[in-house]
Amino acid sequence: MRALLLLWTALLAPATAAEASKTFAEQTQSLAAQPGFIEVWRDAAKGRVLLAVRELDQPFLLVSSLPYALGSNDVGLDRAQPGSPKLVRFQKFGDRLLLVQENTRFVARSADADERNAVAESFAGAVLWSGDILASDGPRCLVDFSSFLLADQHGVVQRLDETKQGAYRVDEKRSAVLASEAKAFPDNVELESLLTFAGAGAGEFVKQVAADPTSLSMRQHISMVRLPDGGYKPRRYHPFSGGFDAGYYDFATPLASSLDVRWQVRHRLEKGGKPIVYYLDRGAPEPVRSALLEGARWWTSAFEKAGFKDGFRVELMPEGADPADVRYNVITWVHRATRGWSYGNAITDPRTGQIIRGAVTLGSQRVRQDILIAEALLAPYGKSVPADRRKLAEQMALARLRQLAAHEVGHTLGFSHNFAASRQGNGSVMDYPHPVLKLGADGAIDLQDAYGVGVGAWDDYVVKHIYGEFGGPESEAAALAKLRSDARAAGLQYVSDEDARAPGASHPNGLLWDFGPDTLKTWDQLGVIRTRALNSFSLDVLPDERQAGELEARLVPVYLLQRYQGEAVARLLAGGEYESATSADIRAGRAAAGIKVTPASTQRAALARLAETLRAEYLALPAGVLDQLSPPSTGYERSKEYFGTRMNAVFDALSAAESGAAQTASFLFDPGRLNRLYWQHARDAALPGADEVVEAALARGWKRGAVPGNVAGGEAVQLAANWVVLDALLQALDGGKLHANVDADLRQQLRGFAGWLKANPGKGTTGASRAQAADHVLRYLADPRSVKLRALPAIPPGAPI
Repeated sequence: MRALLLLWTALLAPATAAEASKTFAEQTQSLAAQPGFIEVWRDAAKGRVLLAVRELDQPFLLVSSLPYALGSNDVGLDRAQPGSPKLVRFQKFGDRLLLVQENTRFVARSADADERNAVAESFAGAVLWSGDILASDGPRCLVDFSSFLLADQHGVVQRLDETKQGAYRVDEKRSAVLASEAKAFPDNVELESLLTFAGAGAGEFVKQVAADPTSLSMRQHISMVRLPDGGYKPRRYHPFSGGFDAGYYDFATPLASSLDVRWQVRHRLEKGGKPIVYYLDRGAPEPVRSALLEGARWWTSAFEKAGFKDGFRVELMPEGADPADVRYNVITWVHRATRGWSYGNAITDPRTGQIIRGAVTLGSQRVRQDILIAEALLAPYGKSVPADRRKLAEQMALARLRQLAAHEVGHTLGFSHNFAASRQGNGSVMDYPHPVLKLGADGAIDLQDAYGVGVGAWDDYVVKHIYGEFGGPESEAAALAKLRSDARAAGLQYVSDEDARAPGASHPNGLLWDFGPDTLKTWDQLGVIRTRALNSFSLDVLPDERQAGELEARLVPVYLLQRYQGEAVARLLAGGEYESATSADIRAGRAAAGIKVTPASTQRAALARLAETLRAEYLALPAGVLDQLSPPSTGYERSKEYFGTRMNAVFDALSAAESGAAQTASFLFDPGRLNRLYWQHARDAALPGADEVVEAALARGWKRGAVPGNVAGGEAVQLAANWVVLDALLQALDGGKLHANVDADLRQQLRGFAGWLKANPGKGTTGASRAQAADHVLRYLADPRSVKLRALPAIPPGAPI
């Protein structure tokens, strides 16, 4: 055996030595060089990409993307999706080359090398890849980079696992380096590979979209980008700028200064310099293409007002251009199996916040949701309805697309959401807009001006604050401070994601999908329109070629028409306004400290409106609607866009009522809101407390009198809503997020409620529910582990619209 091994060693050694001893010229013989930032050699015959690395230890950006993707909104692996940029460098160790990622979160911006090294040595970096050096030619090291390209650099496997689609792995035998796609340019290198991910294929979402869910083939694109030169001047981030920040902890700052250093995220733009240019995906069809170009170009006026004539442009992508090429800012029209979110990403230099590339993803199906909503409100398919009314739905959808294009491009320009802008009408394209719905003089629903046109006052301010030129550091600081002061004086407010997205958020102006300056007035306005739309809801909302069961899906956005304004009303309960500012702003009087609590009368008016939505009169559907709803036709099935059903194929009116009640209950009994209610009442007894909110909900439902007989199925609908309210209260108790004293008060209130139920037993089906509820509450309070709590009913998705 030993002799056989020696023989094999002798036979193999000369070949290995010969391969290793090949010169640079021999290794690249018959291969065409592509000179650039890093020299690229394509080897199509062997399916390889070779890199000739000249500059070792020089940092550059590494960015992944997916030119060909999965197509599932739920998984979130979209066409053209960029990954997070990484600051990397090639380093040589013996006869190997390593690709090393720097830890950019912790640095020392110091001229002292020892000080810089102390931080670098304190926090772990990462080695992303290593490969043998095939040959050297002076400073150039030749390596085969194929193994890097054949590995999952984008995190596809992790994403599939996180979304419960199963364990996948890259199958190298069914993957390939796309050598013919490799390109080198003076400041970037673009490389691509076909990756096949093998797995069990049992996940719901992969089965929904993949040709074969056990074999997911996608393309991975790798961009290697030269870092910008030193001519860019970073701007310090300010919390009222309306923009994003990029930063790090700098251990070289003076002891009295914060370690937390933040820069404004923005493109490099100078007067008389190169403009910012965005390119629209050629795959967007008409009339979508024209709408997207028009909407994205809205930003041109804001840049002109900031002093940049021709500083911003949007064009159609040139024919033959590679949209994955990092040199292009791209607006991509992306298809998925279901409607989903659009988004804008900015690839930035982590050292300064300078944007290298803007990448916009626009989901194609959400525009169809706008058409569906418009048709459900307009009912344009009746025999006596004018034909031009049908065009209004498409016109509304295209108006929304213009706004959407501007919104997502805004993100890639460095602008954050501002959910307070709707207080000033079309205040900003960076808000989430709800269609502005009105009743015309004839009593019909009017969608003529559902969405605004052009950027708003906040957008003009943001462009000036982030991109404007103001001279040296001192004059710049003074000019920016004046801009912020003038913006506040003009009534501009700024509330972004952190203070707006949580169900129990407290800022009454940080509202998604609302409209109008007065929350309660808009609520009342939408309530009238909802009643009008439900009373006239019929097959006239459905085009002739659609299967009859789809009528139920079109009922959902009408029935839940006030869902977002309901959240706005809930924000008034224990609500309070506050500002994003620095201590200097407050000391100078440019901003106010603390929280301005919503007045007690406004809070109680909000509570009254929300409590009314828990009554059968609000939740029950008109008999005329119930009589028209058919199960999905043969070959079709319910999707998540429908109400749930526990009645097999047929529409379940009780599930619809439960969804409506759950919408309100989840806002009223959010633990954070209950804690704030308790505390505000403790400080000021004139303000409502948590017990008042709970009592209002119980009084409108469990404790109410008989439901009027003209409400279709009224008693059953009311009892369904009552149980949702009780389940939501018990869930709030069980979640462990209430302060102990709030928890104690709520338990005592529920104990008293159980006593009321026993003292007021009722009759028939109401009596049965009251008896069961009393027992349920008392058993839970005695031993929570003995009671299995029900989850709140699922609510069909509303966003994105």
